[in-house]
Amino acid sequence: MMYGMIHLCNLQERLTMTDMCILMTAAACHDLDHPGYNNTYQINARTELAVRYNDISPLENHHCAVAFQILSMPECNIFANMEPDSFKQLRQAIITLILATDMARHGEILDSFKQKVDSFDFTNEEHVKCLKMVLIKCCDISNEVRPTEVAEPWVDCLLEEYFIQSDREKSEGLPVAPFMDRDKVTKPTAQIGFIKFVLIPMFETVMTLFPQIEEIMVQPLRDSRDHYEELKQIDDAISGLVSRMQIRRYDFQKGRFLRRTI
Repeated sequence: MMYGMIHLCNLQERLTMTDMCILMTAAACHDLDHPGYNNTYQINARTELAVRYNDISPLENHHCAVAFQILSMPECNIFANMEPDSFKQLRQAIITLILATDMARHGEILDSFKQKVDSFDFTNEEHVKCLKMVLIKCCDISNEVRPTEVAEPWVDCLLEEYFIQSDREKSEGLPVAPFMDRDKVTKPTAQIGFIKFVLIPMFETVMTLFPQIEEIMVQPLRDSRDHYEELKQIDDAISGLVSRMQIRRYDFQKGRFLRRTI
């Protein structure tokens, strides 16, 4: 997805080769050694990662650490020929992008980008830094940009990961987020809110700077929203039918079925 966004937005003509390297490396490393339990669980359960990183983006800090442990190996060190000062700056830039994928910072990062986008300046270092943070965020949660037949199986995997976490939270007496609770969430309800209030606003903001993403990225998000809203309507209709059937069965057991109009 990052490779696709770079080329679709012609970023190779507007950013430096170092920026391209930062974007691609951060994207490749952004979820390294993810344990399958999110930051909220890490903090509430007081895991080793949460203690190590003082409850501050424990997973994202861990992904950064693992990435640079790998890159420190001679056989993996793609930056071996860089000057120390250049590497230090590149390392900090990669860390900044990976830390930006913590969804707890979503509003802060998107608001910062919105303030810059109408007068965006590719020669302004802070503007470019903010753009790169938004780009990796887009790529990180871009599943619904893909065709339904590709995206939906991944939604199933994600929901199962959520359910495993919420089951564990219940067993350990920890708070459970409603959107992760298998007893409260369905695939349509999980997706509709996320697409409407997180994905579409973020991609539409990027679209103001790069209008060419509308057809390939933004419209598929709108189509995905419509798809899940249709599924929700079907689910609601089925639930209503089941409820009425249960009432009639109850009435039948009371000897009243024949007196009801069906």
